[in-house]
Amino acid sequence: MFLEIVTPEASIFQGDVDSVTVPGVVGEFQILNNHAPIVSLLQAGNVRISGNLEIEEAYQDKFSKGENNSKVLKINSGTIEMNDNKIIILVD
Repeated sequence: MFLEIVTPEASIFQGDVDSVTVPGVVGEFQILNNHAPIVSLLQAGNVRISGNLEIEEAYQDKFSKGENNSKVLKINSGTIEMNDNKIIILVD
């Protein structure tokens, strides 16, 4: 599935991923391939991304290493939309 992460400054990640775990306002949840369409608000926490990720050098400092070769992005708030195996995350 395809993931795009957008901040007010730039699109900091675009690429194929295996899974995304986000801090929803009523609890953390994970999105996998072929997940049902969803739109949700996000609260402060960590976005964990799994897969063979290639992050542009200019934005690598925004991500930290997680478990099992995953990447972690700390956010203050945001929204997520998943539809047709495309995820868009807007974050602060």
